Amino acid sequence: METRKKEAKAGILAILALMIFFTTSAFAQDLPPKIDTGDTAWVLASAALVLLMTPGLALFYAGMVRKKNAVAMTIQCFAIICLISVQWVLFGYSLAFGPDMGGLIGGLEWMGLKGVGAAPNADYAATIPHMVYMLFQAMFAIITPALILGSFADRIKFSTLLVFVLLWSTIVYDPVAHWVWGAGGWIRNMGALDFAGGTVVHITAGVSALAAALVIGKRKDFGHNMKPHNVPMIILGGGLLWFGWFGFNAGSALGANGLAASAFLATNTAAAAAGLAWTLISWIHMGKPNAVGIVTGAVVGLVAVTPASGYVGPVEAIIIGALASLVSYTAMYLKNKHTKIDDSLDVFACHGLGGTFGALATGLFASKAINAAGANGLFFGNPSLLGTQFVAVAATGIYSFVVTLALFKLLDMTMGLRVSVEEETVGLDIASHGEEAYA
Repeated sequence: METRKKEAKAGILAILALMIFFTTSAFAQDLPPKIDTGDTAWVLASAALVLLMTPGLALFYAGMVRKKNAVAMTIQCFAIICLISVQWVLFGYSLAFGPDMGGLIGGLEWMGLKGVGAAPNADYAATIPHMVYMLFQAMFAIITPALILGSFADRIKFSTLLVFVLLWSTIVYDPVAHWVWGAGGWIRNMGALDFAGGTVVHITAGVSALAAALVIGKRKDFGHNMKPHNVPMIILGGGLLWFGWFGFNAGSALGANGLAASAFLATNTAAAAAGLAWTLISWIHMGKPNAVGIVTGAVVGLVAVTPASGYVGPVEAIIIGALASLVSYTAMYLKNKHTKIDDSLDVFACHGLGGTFGALATGLFASKAINAAGANGLFFGNPSLLGTQFVAVAATGIYSFVVTLALFKLLDMTMGLRVSVEEETVGLDIASHGEEAYA
């Protein structure tokens, strides 16, 4: 009798346990994903770091131009912060990351950030509010068109620039961001890897800069006294870029975790290796190491490691950084020696080719041992990834170049691209903005 009572109790307990299990499981399925406060804090901090990169870029570029155009360069960068911050909220984010339309573009369901709130979106980041992810991505959308500014420094009309940036961000950046990062984007579905924007940011900006330089033409005094006017400003700007880049790359882990630490390490190591490599190459080639060179090299290393930072270890980061400096230095030398293209601050050589090399290097050095969510590259037994990376690079580059070329030609026919010869001679600071950097 006692045995039967025990068996009955055990059966009742078992039934109750099963009922509790199924009830809580069903309830858990209805709960939204849990927000991780550590992840949220890190991504918010990373967004702020990436925003700081654009003022850093303003100093970096302003130091490289002549003093009569320093104010113009900084106001152009800050105007882009204002313009794209609004565009992103109104419709840019929806186009880039909204519900997929044929793998090519996001829909307009999220216009004005409708439906983008405190709850996470599992398609992009399951442990942070959707709004935080949107803010983080906004900073990438801001700095990308700002990079293009260096290609037509000293000569573009401010009004035309603002229209160009708005159009370019809408029909170049937003679609490419969707291709590569958006849920349903065709490049993402193809399996291409771009951890933090080598394709989305640097190839689009770098290739577009080349197209812009070809259409707008050379500065009137091209080749005469083109030296940077303020080297310490360049160093400060480069340092701020390096600092902000930790948010750019490590923040793209979208969590305060081991992957963020790995990307942070790869970022710093590649920048250091590239700075050293550039210094050594220029020292051998020119006879003296120079400050602009080491800072430029570090920036090129940051560009090249961006797509790979979440997929490679520190040794591979050294290789990527050092080789990227060689690629960009050679491209700048050949451009200056054998062409008359006035890409004023060598945006194509640094960002276009640096980003291209980094994206392809990801196809060589990526390892699932670093990031299980990625893929192995050629040197880890998967040669197909290199082909996938090449398709992503080619599609992004061709699209960006053709659309930017068409945009610049259209704007030239309608609004006009260049300031007058007199305004260019006086400098944009006085002619366009009525201010002087050094009154």
